[in-house]
Amino acid sequence: MNKLKRIFLSRAFLKPFIGVVVGGLLGFLYYHFIGCSSGQCVITGTPLGSIIVGALFGLFITSSPCSRGKC
Repeated sequence: MNKLKRIFLSRAFLKPFIGVVVGGLLGFLYYHFIGCSSGQCVITGTPLGSIIVGALFGLFITSSPCSRGKC
């Protein structure tokens, strides 16, 4: 159990996890305030699409080589 706790509290897990959560939240907020009103836009037409795209952006930003100081 102690090993599992160390994994979940490690920076290698927390940083991408927080990026996914914040990205998903921002994706939903984009859908809610700016999104496509007709529902025909592929990404912003549904809340699930916006959340998934936002979460992926959050993951990519927190996992990029530049975020690790290797640019």
